[in-house]
Amino acid sequence: MPLTAHDDRSTMSLFKRIVVGTDGSDSAREAIRQAAALAQMSGASLDVVSAYEPVPTRRSQEAASGAPADVAHEFGPREDVNFALDGAASIAADFEVEIARHPMDGDPADAILKVAEEVDADLIVVGNKGMTGARRFLLGSVPNKVSHHAPCSVFIARTT
Repeated sequence: MPLTAHDDRSTMSLFKRIVVGTDGSDSAREAIRQAAALAQMSGASLDVVSAYEPVPTRRSQEAASGAPADVAHEFGPREDVNFALDGAASIAADFEVEIARHPMDGDPADAILKVAEEVDADLIVVGNKGMTGARRFLLGSVPNKVSHHAPCSVFIARTT
């Protein structure tokens, strides 16, 4: 039901909980900027999701084998996710918006949808461009899948 100027609900905040996905790319950083601006304007909380594909244990062990013991645990599939989430927190801080971090394993679109359901999101923000590297061929799949399966409204931010 659309809000009208005479609707009592029009004085309420439009969004209370916004979910945004990131892979650390320039496109994702722009989506976070737009999501943070929306969160700031509406007084919403911001949940940031970053997904990673699980890496076989042997490969993780090989990557960490030459590292000092105090940082060896940082090698593996969550390394990039943690970096992306740190970047998101920095962007959100510029808008004076705190974030809840959601590092997830698996498909990025599924992770965003899962978090949106779990936190009862009012809005999901995704960039119109997506993954980097080998996943770039799935570019349109994240916003497409999210927009078709979201439990709430979706804002596809123009990031390019």
